[in-house]
Amino acid sequence: MFLLAQPVNAFGWCSPEKAVKSVINSQIKYANKGNVDKFLKTYDSDYVDSDGFDLNTYSKLVKEVWASYKNLKYAIKINGIEIDGDKAVVSVTEYTNAQMEAVSKNYTGELKSESDKISYLKKVNGKWKVYSDEIKDETTTMLYGEAKNLDVKLVVPLEIEPNTEYCTSLEFKAPKNMLAIASITSDKVEYPQKQSKEVFRAMPEDNILERLFTSNMDDKNEYVVASIGLTQTDVSDLSIKMSLTGFGYVVRRVNVVPEKRKEITNEQN
Repeated sequence: MFLLAQPVNAFGWCSPEKAVKSVINSQIKYANKGNVDKFLKTYDSDYVDSDGFDLNTYSKLVKEVWASYKNLKYAIKINGIEIDGDKAVVSVTEYTNAQMEAVSKNYTGELKSESDKISYLKKVNGKWKVYSDEIKDETTTMLYGEAKNLDVKLVVPLEIEPNTEYCTSLEFKAPKNMLAIASITSDKVEYPQKQSKEVFRAMPEDNILERLFTSNMDDKNEYVVASIGLTQTDVSDLSIKMSLTGFGYVVRRVNVVPEKRKEITNEQN
């Protein structure tokens, strides 16, 4: 007696939809176990994602992230599967969570991420492999100390054409008796990742900080990064002491898509 690794239909063969779903679910299983080798084997050797990262670059990113955050937990919701012969398109929502400690170990923090993604698979030597991914929307928050209790909203456009001005806005309300500072920067999605210089400002009275950016012309997607800090002021013996009580980051993706590529994508859909 033996157990089949995958469900089968009445003819004894695993249905394409179940086989594809099994690949997507196995990625989450391997990610939660931190099994890099098995995780990367679910990808085709010719893999290239919508950011232009090939499998070699993507594997470096995965290893760096998993080394930096030891307790990452992943979950997934499969929203739809479309199969056409030896090709498949899977739309998913991915969720990530991790508990963190700041470098000083004076603050505990929490990482949360949610992304809407489309995975493209093809059958290679009888096995389904992911040959590309496209992230439609992604938000990641990393909040420490008092900032963990904040309701932070970062608004960005999901898509923008190259060399086009766009507005971003950050909104949150600081706890009573605390001063809030923040900055908003924009960085191209590339490897290794470069970070723009942060310029912190006091949050306006309406609790909304805005900034304008112009999208790049290098065929690169972008990250908008909001950095926030909370400080508390203590006054004693005519001296003023300010202490950091919380800080964090909110990162959102902006896909920079030329009009021609939009038209091709719409035709495919």
